[in-house]
Amino acid sequence: MLVALATTLVSCVGPAPAPSASSVVVPAADSATSAPSPSAAATPEPTPKAAAPTPSASATSVAKPLAGRTIVIDPGHNGVWTRRELRKVPSGNGRTKACNSSGTASNAGYSEHAYAWAQAKALAKVLRARGARVLLTRSNDHGEGPCVNLRSRLANTEKADALVSIHADGSFARGARGFHVIVSTTMVGGAAVEKASGALARELRNALETRTSMPRSTYVGKGTALSFRSDLGTLNLSKRPAVMLEMGNMRNATDAALLGSPSFRAKAAQALADGLVAALT
Repeated sequence: MLVALATTLVSCVGPAPAPSASSVVVPAADSATSAPSPSAAATPEPTPKAAAPTPSASATSVAKPLAGRTIVIDPGHNGVWTRRELRKVPSGNGRTKACNSSGTASNAGYSEHAYAWAQAKALAKVLRARGARVLLTRSNDHGEGPCVNLRSRLANTEKADALVSIHADGSFARGARGFHVIVSTTMVGGAAVEKASGALARELRNALETRTSMPRSTYVGKGTALSFRSDLGTLNLSKRPAVMLEMGNMRNATDAALLGSPSFRAKAAQALADGLVAALT
């Protein structure tokens, strides 16, 4: 009976015609009206999208040339002065020196500590954009910062690649203007650190003179804009490459106008960052 029933059903419905390979297609999704089915031979294969290129290590190093580097910026002096800053502290080589001060000022009253703070912040921003880890020796411009014997401690502790101390000079000598870079000749880090500090000083000097309008010092360094000293605790007590920048003479009206200009400070920040890249990469 089952065989007869199956035979009856087949005879009523009829076998479905076998589809040819050329006529089998998948209906388009969300299509309201079925379009005539194109043959498989006429259906183009979708072109796969090319994968986005993975940034190479060299491309990353160009974009972030200071990645992996630690740089300590020391905004010179303190935001305020109290009598406590008169106390003597070690400055290296068996010497002592006053703890610190608020620095010099322009004839119009623009203080060195304010300039140093503004320049340090501008430089920190540029260095971070280039991949560096940046630390500052003081956190604001309205308090007492560390004494000179402690200014290099952060760089030593963090094993910084460089310490850059930012200052501005206050010479009353006639015609005295321009920047200079100070290097210690008696660093606790020894001869290798002194040599690296000298190389850093030259790169920073070259960058400042070619990328800003501040000239080399007319009164320090005999035209080299380099000064070698042994009396500065910030540099003497450093175990890491370290320099001190006198970015101009605040008692010179032309220099003071530049130091007080946000535009100049932005250019100086870029120049100093370029010098650090040249020295550290």
